[in-house]
Amino acid sequence: MTNFKDEYKNRITFAIISHPDAGKTTLTEQLLLHGGVIRQAGTVKGRGSNKMASSDWMAIEQQRGISVTSSVLQFDYAGKRINILDTPGHEDFSEDTYRTLMAVDSAVMVIDSAKGIEPQTKKLFEIVSKRHIPVFTFFNKLDRDGRDAFDLVDELEKTLGIQACPMNWPIGSGQVLQGIYDLQHDKLIRYNSTKTIDQSVYDESMEEIVLQKDAGNQFDESKILHGQQTPVFFGSALANFGVEEFLSEYLKYAPAPSYKRTVDHLEIQPDNEQFTAFVFKIQANMNPNHRDRIAFVRIVSGEFHKGMEVTLARNAKKLKLSNVTQFMADERENIETAVPGDIIGLYDTGNFQIGDSIYEGKQTVEFEPLPTFTPELFNRVIAKDVMKQKSYHKGINQLVQEGTIQLFESWHGQEYILGAVGQLQFEVFQFRMANEYNSQIIFETLGKKIARWIRLDELDERMNTSRSMLAKDRLGNPVILFENRFALTWFADKYPNVKLESKM
Repeated sequence: MTNFKDEYKNRITFAIISHPDAGKTTLTEQLLLHGGVIRQAGTVKGRGSNKMASSDWMAIEQQRGISVTSSVLQFDYAGKRINILDTPGHEDFSEDTYRTLMAVDSAVMVIDSAKGIEPQTKKLFEIVSKRHIPVFTFFNKLDRDGRDAFDLVDELEKTLGIQACPMNWPIGSGQVLQGIYDLQHDKLIRYNSTKTIDQSVYDESMEEIVLQKDAGNQFDESKILHGQQTPVFFGSALANFGVEEFLSEYLKYAPAPSYKRTVDHLEIQPDNEQFTAFVFKIQANMNPNHRDRIAFVRIVSGEFHKGMEVTLARNAKKLKLSNVTQFMADERENIETAVPGDIIGLYDTGNFQIGDSIYEGKQTVEFEPLPTFTPELFNRVIAKDVMKQKSYHKGINQLVQEGTIQLFESWHGQEYILGAVGQLQFEVFQFRMANEYNSQIIFETLGKKIARWIRLDELDERMNTSRSMLAKDRLGNPVILFENRFALTWFADKYPNVKLESKM
């Protein structure tokens, strides 16, 4: 029987991050193909095709060809158990992505080689950088006409402030793509083995390679593991070119599961005997037929055993973990054991919240809180059919627990108000209410607001004005929705002793 202290060292848990349409989901598909999990890479491009991306399991994702929720995908390759956390590309769902990044040990950054660094890539990299997560870069779409490789590498370093170390180098691109040159093993990997090499393109690229070797950064594994240097790969996910080479090199240097800090600033190491874990995502209706709810949990230390009893740190509640799964997008299988680095799914009847810590034994463990965003856009929400109140309330309460949209109520009335970071979140919410709960809803736009929380003992009913709407969050905490910055300043001047918080 394998000891979990040996077993977890074979775990590689990473997220794929990118700007929308850089090819993140396509790369994920190809990695699954190489892992033998799927026989044919799906595509989100072919609108007339029934082949959907394996990671895009939600109905709205399949209809619109976008990723709006994180998926967990698992496969074995070259003696490693690989957990891919495929994240939403759309910026309106950044909060889901940011929390997912708290559950990984490294990140793969996909960049369109024709466009270079785009805004969402930069935002996501900043989060990764703050945690010093090792980053591996894949310049995608090499089979299309793209930018000069030197320009791309230079922009990567200057814009993101990280050293770049090319692991391979493109021999042409687009129409004149000849292949990539493996700088680690000094060999050419041809794009089309039946075509004759264009000598002029090859010679020009070899001159670039000499320059790169002389003036470029030296490969430094220590810097990579501390997030100071990123290995750079070129390829095409859609053409499945350079993907296998990337995967092989990535697995050589990707870190095994690491520690996580507690609220007491302790570092819980994976080889700690005590089982500890945290919830980074909750998803309702992964199986619409069963109306189930799954808490996605990252194991930090110790070993999970089916039937074990754990304590929920938030309220000291004892829970028995009997029905536990691991994932392949929307497909799941029950498991008996799991080790640090693994992502497991707990069937949840309402016990868990995002950010919860669980632990075995008497030693209390509570991990640092996960990031939360303050909503900027607000809508009143109304049931179209007043006869379907039960499904309406159930749908709203279950979906807001996933954490991508926030629920408020007017202070005195029973009006529901939804807050979100981006407009697409409302559209997805409306779609899912109709599709998963058979509840048609109407939105009344309140527009942009500045949300600030206050203490209950500082509340004054006169604070509720046309410019400062008084409401409460779903836990009953008072919150004021200010019309604009001027209204916020006016309030601060009128109530100088009231402390306004941007999040609770």
